[in-house]
Amino acid sequence: MVNIAEVTAAPSPDLLTPDNCAVLFVDHQPQMFFGTGSGDRTAIINSTVGLAKSAKAFDVPVVLSTVAAESFSGPIMPQLAEVFPEQKIIDRTTMNAWEDLNFVEAVKATGRKKLVIAGLWTEVCIVLPTLSALAQGYEVYVVTDASGGVTPQAHEHAVQRMIQAGAVPVTWVQVLLELQRDWARTETYAAVGDVVKEHGGTYGLGMVYAQSIIGAHAAG
Repeated sequence: MVNIAEVTAAPSPDLLTPDNCAVLFVDHQPQMFFGTGSGDRTAIINSTVGLAKSAKAFDVPVVLSTVAAESFSGPIMPQLAEVFPEQKIIDRTTMNAWEDLNFVEAVKATGRKKLVIAGLWTEVCIVLPTLSALAQGYEVYVVTDASGGVTPQAHEHAVQRMIQAGAVPVTWVQVLLELQRDWARTETYAAVGDVVKEHGGTYGLGMVYAQSIIGAHAAG
C-alpha cells in the first residue's frame, strides 16, 4: 500500500549514480571478438566505447581487465584504451575475473557496491564474475549491448542465468542517461550530448537535428 503522506519527489536508491557505482570492462580483446557471434561486433564495439565515455564523463571509477593478452587473446581494444590512457590494465590467466586477486582488489579499491559490467564472452567471462560478485553482496548491472557471446543462445542464456541470480540487465545508453537523469545538470550536459551524438546512432542524430533547429540547449 502506498502511504500518500510519505511520497516525495526523490529518486530510488536502486538507481545508478556517479557516486555509487563502478564500471568493469572484461576481455574486450581481438581473439574474443573473433569468436563472438551473438550480435553485430561493430555495434558491440560502439556500445563499449559509448559506455566507457559515459563513465569518464561522470568520473565513475573503472576497472579494465584482459585475459592472456600476450599469449592468446591480444591487447585490449585500442578504442577502449584511448578513453583511459593512464588506466592500468589487469591481465589474468583466470576466465573468472573474480578469482584473480588483482582484479578483486581493484574492484574493492573503488569503494563502490554497484558494479556495472560488460565484456566478452557473456557466457563465461561475464557470467562467472557476476555470479561471484553477487554471492559476496554486490549489486551487479550487466550491460548487454556492450557484451557478446559465441552464439545468440549462449548470450541470452547467460543473461537469463544472471537475472535469475539477481543481476540487472541494462544497455549503455540506459546507464548514461541514468547517471545524468536531469538535463538541468549543466556540469555534465555537454559531455553527455557529445557521447550521444558520437555513439548514440539515430538518437545522436536526433540531438544534432534538435540543436540545429531549437538551439544549443535542446534537451535529449
